[in-house]
Amino acid sequence: MTSLPQARRFDWTNLGLRVASALVLVPAVVAAIMIEASWLYLLLISIGVALLGIEWGGMSAPRSPLRVAAAVTAAVLAALFLTHLQHPLWAWIAMVVGAAAAALVARGVAERPADAAFGVIYLAPAAICLVWLRMTNQGQWWTLMLFLVTWSADIGAFAIGSALKGPKLWPRFSPNKTWSGFFGGLVCASLMGVLIAAPSALNIDLPRAVMPAFSLNLWAAALIGVAVGLATMAGDLWESALKRRFGVKDSGDLIPGHGGLLDRVDGLMFAVVVMALARLANQWGWGH
Repeated sequence: MTSLPQARRFDWTNLGLRVASALVLVPAVVAAIMIEASWLYLLLISIGVALLGIEWGGMSAPRSPLRVAAAVTAAVLAALFLTHLQHPLWAWIAMVVGAAAAALVARGVAERPADAAFGVIYLAPAAICLVWLRMTNQGQWWTLMLFLVTWSADIGAFAIGSALKGPKLWPRFSPNKTWSGFFGGLVCASLMGVLIAAPSALNIDLPRAVMPAFSLNLWAAALIGVAVGLATMAGDLWESALKRRFGVKDSGDLIPGHGGLLDRVDGLMFAVVVMALARLANQWGWGH
């Protein structure tokens, strides 16, 4: 009888690197979200787009990474700045045009020029939604909720999956993820959504600096938490499949303990689109 594979030992060194990276990155992200100056938030996202473009060029076109990276970055930044200037429709149009332009630039230097176009389609929606979400009413708090729920899903999946282990979620593309981590991440994401909305939903009078006054009931908050948690893990699995396709272990080595920036924000890129849709539905009256 074939024996089952032994569970991997918990990597405490990697956990330490993750914690150290988080202690640097989390305060910077929260400050950029909450400070009134929108240019700081825009600058942070722009830098992130440039780094992601570089990583995408390195993965998809190793023979000429800078050329592809420049084309992808320029296209995504165009959509990003159009959103910041409150022209979201033109931003989506710019994304499509930029994807076609990136494919043309990649011809002759990339094995699959369509990968350059896909890089724009992959990165631009998240960038557009990140800027748009913060521009809405109470947008700073909705954006903070996005990050807190995403981090909760990621941390919950990592911690619970590492502790309980069990059957693998999708061993073909991501051999370390388990069903226990999957459900643990969803529970943590839902609880975080409820925690953020609870003071307003329960009429608990807290200063605005402590907790926002969301027009969101607890059931809607829990549902958003689950949906954003699902999107977070879907984005993580999708990036694992992409790395398998390109034959790389990590998208880069920018962040100790995580790999590249894309390895860190893969779930966020799917989650922000779901959160933007939830915010749009909320503006139309859902969840009050």
